[in-house]
Amino acid sequence: MTLRRPGPADLPHVAAVLLGGFALAHALAAGTSQTEVALAFTALIALGQCAGPALPGDREPAPVATAVALAYALLGPLHGLPTAHGVLQATAVTAAGTAVGLAVQWVGLAALAAVRRRPRTPLGGLDAAARRVVTVSFAALLFQPLYDSGATDRLPGPAYGALLAAVAALAALGDAVLAAGQQRARTGLRYSAALDDQLHALLGIGSAQVATGLLLSLLAGEAGLWALPVFCVPLLLTQASFRRAVEVRATTGQTIETLARATEIAGYTTPGHARRVADTACALGRELGLGSRELTLLEYAALMHDIGQLSLVEPVPGGATALLPDDEQQQIARLGSEVIRRTGVPKQVWQQVARLADPCRLDDGRHDPTLPLASRIIRVANAHDDLRTAAADRPRAGALDPLDHLRLDAGRGYDPVVLDALARLGRRGHRAARCRFAAR
Repeated sequence: MTLRRPGPADLPHVAAVLLGGFALAHALAAGTSQTEVALAFTALIALGQCAGPALPGDREPAPVATAVALAYALLGPLHGLPTAHGVLQATAVTAAGTAVGLAVQWVGLAALAAVRRRPRTPLGGLDAAARRVVTVSFAALLFQPLYDSGATDRLPGPAYGALLAAVAALAALGDAVLAAGQQRARTGLRYSAALDDQLHALLGIGSAQVATGLLLSLLAGEAGLWALPVFCVPLLLTQASFRRAVEVRATTGQTIETLARATEIAGYTTPGHARRVADTACALGRELGLGSRELTLLEYAALMHDIGQLSLVEPVPGGATALLPDDEQQQIARLGSEVIRRTGVPKQVWQQVARLADPCRLDDGRHDPTLPLASRIIRVANAHDDLRTAAADRPRAGALDPLDHLRLDAGRGYDPVVLDALARLGRRGHRAARCRFAAR
């Protein structure tokens, strides 16, 4: 067993352990304020953690747990009576509830493994759990001192609500920043692309999560603890909708991968060609700063880029379309895009395939601004694999390296920016990792 060297993505885990451990030790030593309330929030956080399925992009596997923890961090009066739990108790409750929920999840996984099933290990859940402890502690640090000092008592209702919203928004932005770092470490995306993914996700389930946390803190203040489970129901329904979206996306990915193999089964392309092109294209996309949603669409298009060959009477020798004249490549791309268009995939996919063989520059020498970056990436990845396969099948002394061969047509057929990215990957000894259909 080899131990992985800790990196920046592990900082939330370290911070969560230190914060949670210190807060729990303080609670055990000094006691808790309003123990029944603390236990109620701990139980709801644990239940929310257990109920959380993975959502698109692993953005937040347990949104209910985070919403309840945020509500406790922002809780002022409870049913008209003042509270005094403070920052450390809010952290301790969040850490304890999260730990209990994770423990129950792991027991369930062990039980499934005992009956020879292969459950998914909730690694994304560990990342989100660590972020939850850190960001809820941050929210409590911003709000609880103001409440304890009595400053919030002098605020009118709208101003008090605006304060809660501002604190929750800052906590959510902090969570997105941490999540982007973890996503970058897991996927190799540039940090800017990962942060863009997380901010887009924040507009989806993230906004519902923050709104639920705000609502719970306000309603608990007026109605008491019974409001907590009742007003978690809308977020649970939203969560179920996201689960359905994950299932639909997985089915779409499996259908596309099966369809992509049609050219191999029919003998038009070499075995594994579509998968190799997709993996290289995704590696290039990451190198050029694409986000996870763009990478997913890129992978779809790369897998199906050769579908147009099925319309040919005679297969292209070796399936190497990159060695054909431009007009024949363009015809195959257009035919393939028409087939893909009828599969129901997002329109960007068939539009990218339709432009695969278009030149990078217009007749007057200017760069074509309408040519999608994905099309330029796939053309380079496809040609590189075709040339490598041809060189392996028919080795010749003094033959050009595939990348050097592509550089001969740089600026017209092949985008120099993409070729430079391919060269950087080669210098780093990069081996294209298998892509996966991921949401964002």
